[in-house]
Amino acid sequence: MNAHDVIIRPIVSEKSYDLMEQNRFTFEVHKTAKKEQIAQAITEIFGVTVLKVNTMNVSGKPRRLRYNKGLSRSWKKAIVTLKDGDTIDLFAGR
Repeated sequence: MNAHDVIIRPIVSEKSYDLMEQNRFTFEVHKTAKKEQIAQAITEIFGVTVLKVNTMNVSGKPRRLRYNKGLSRSWKKAIVTLKDGDTIDLFAGR
């Protein structure tokens, strides 16, 4: 699997901004990606040293459209801890 297939997008929220101060970054990753694959992909894309990867599966929330009930999609989230001194500038182009 390609590194850009493993890392789908960064997660931008208030909680993820607070974690950035502790050198921890949050990403949406492929559902079948393992922690080793995630660490390799982050190192390859951003050129940083990964110390730890925590993953969690986020289940879909119940949704309703008129009379039809369903679920939003489920996805996998990874919180990546980097070595001190390393950082990822997520908004370099802005």
